[in-house]
Amino acid sequence: MAITQLQDRDSFSTHPKLSKASSNFKEMIVAIEEKSIPESQEKRINEIISGINDFKGPDDALVKTINAGKKGILQILEKELQIVPVGYYQTLWLALGMTIFGIPMGLIFGMALDNLAFLGIGLPIGMTIGIGIGNAKDAEALKQGRQLKFKSTS
Repeated sequence: MAITQLQDRDSFSTHPKLSKASSNFKEMIVAIEEKSIPESQEKRINEIISGINDFKGPDDALVKTINAGKKGILQILEKELQIVPVGYYQTLWLALGMTIFGIPMGLIFGMALDNLAFLGIGLPIGMTIGIGIGNAKDAEALKQGRQLKFKSTS
């Protein structure tokens, strides 16, 4: 079974946001085709693409539908097959690093210096730690062959 392709429409060439969303979606499909995906997930991905192809609404709504479909497909790949796009863990751990490491470190600095204005010092520290952890996880995913050759942009 092959993955269904996104059908071209006349408005792809005239609507810039739609053109960008559709080309990004097509790049994702090409990257997925390079991986061996089990038939059950492939069938669900094809259902999402068929829903996008059958969409009859205005162009602005189609952009949202394409982006929602892309997000749904990436969630299927990540949750069920642990296949992630390039930079997935870096993006995830950037935010986690700020909350898990940055806020507590900032609180420690603020309490130690007896001035909670230093609370913000921990955020860039946590962000740096998070990016480092994310990059390591992305490198591990690449090494294990679980990374799509696709950079998600939304």
